[in-house]
Amino acid sequence: MIRDFQKTLKRRALKAGAALTPDVAERFEAYYTLLSRWNAKINLTALNLEAGDEAIDRLLIEPLLAARSVTKTDATLIDIGSGGGSPALPLAIAAPGLSLTMVESKVRKSAFLREAVRTLGLNARVLTHRYEELLADPAMHEFADVLSLRAVRIDIRTLTGLQAFVRTGGRFFLFRPVEGKEELDLAPTLRLSEAIPLVESLRSQLVILEKRRVGRKNVSRGTSKDLTP
Repeated sequence: MIRDFQKTLKRRALKAGAALTPDVAERFEAYYTLLSRWNAKINLTALNLEAGDEAIDRLLIEPLLAARSVTKTDATLIDIGSGGGSPALPLAIAAPGLSLTMVESKVRKSAFLREAVRTLGLNARVLTHRYEELLADPAMHEFADVLSLRAVRIDIRTLTGLQAFVRTGGRFFLFRPVEGKEELDLAPTLRLSEAIPLVESLRSQLVILEKRRVGRKNVSRGTSKDLTP
């Protein structure tokens, strides 16, 4: 665990221009402490949780900044491949009206996520499945306002499948690196809304896609979007 965690957290939030309330800061520390304890037993993250700046920026500051883009106070969010809990848990802390569903296929990681939900008192559930296993469940069809995903690489087939969880007019929050002039292949039913820089030192960004309804004649092929800020 980082010495002077609150001091480091506040410094990193200030540098990123992120507002940090005392309640959010306290719950971020509770999450980070739990993550550090469990990470010593099972591999939840490859980040050095003792080092400070990079781990806090990636795990906490990025979701804190992204929470600004949650425009609906009672939004329903599904996070795919939740693993160590970020960005999903910090997003739910920073946007407390969220109803959160985390999808994680690994049993031990799911156990951590359930313990985190209990400890943090969040309105959240954990589904121990591959997301593909949930696509046929009618209760999961277009139930979410937002889908979040850490995605260094993501293809059009995956994006097309994940759309099943998101209502028309809903959004994807893709946490991605900025890698120069990069393109993202999109299904015709997805529109690039914006790409928001997150933490400068990490060269990270939040890519927001909007799910739209299109006519039959427009759904035959995908499009590529340049994500350079």
